[in-house]
Amino acid sequence: MAEEVILLDSLISMFGMRVRIALAEKDIKYEYREEDLRNKSPLLLEMNPVHKKIPVLVHNGKPVCESLIILHYIDEVWPDKSPLLPSDPYQRAQAMFWADFIDKKLYDIGRKLWTTKGEEHEAAKKDFLETLRLLEAALGNKPYFGGDRFGFVDVALVPFSSWFYVYESFGNFSIDAECPMLIAWAKRCKQKESVTKSLVDEKKIYEFVCDLRKKFGIE
Repeated sequence: MAEEVILLDSLISMFGMRVRIALAEKDIKYEYREEDLRNKSPLLLEMNPVHKKIPVLVHNGKPVCESLIILHYIDEVWPDKSPLLPSDPYQRAQAMFWADFIDKKLYDIGRKLWTTKGEEHEAAKKDFLETLRLLEAALGNKPYFGGDRFGFVDVALVPFSSWFYVYESFGNFSIDAECPMLIAWAKRCKQKESVTKSLVDEKKIYEFVCDLRKKFGIE
């Protein structure tokens, strides 16, 4: 019996990009279903009744929600190709720590860069750059966060690089100038086919954010 894998997602979502990268790394065939987040499908509401958010991976009719949990699930269900998490328990714990750090810090601060003004905006800018510097320090001189192999933290973070242009444009700073090693890492990741075909063009994301700002009356 063939496995049924469906991804409920939104193309622009960095959290959905994570899942698409992981599925590509594992060479898993799946059905992609784009969700209109202003008019959520009955299937999304059925599969994720708690948060009602994307992405949701539906595997043989059973839903898995929250992107980092989905990555972990994918790695466990399809372990034979391109492992995302290291086998060493301490290294696994470190990878999960930094992925959790990214989730708890980067999205909310990044959003404030294009939704706030004045003192709140300046505070967000400072916090955002400090967060990137911490991530750059964790990366160090390694090719990838886990060492020589593209893995869990890389998959968790690299979708945010599609949003760097938005953050730089509305934050009025250069990530390349502030964190050059992080930019070099992002370019290295984008040499992988699984990454390039899963990320969305930064200019499209910028246009999407500009439209949102108009709708929110920020401009």
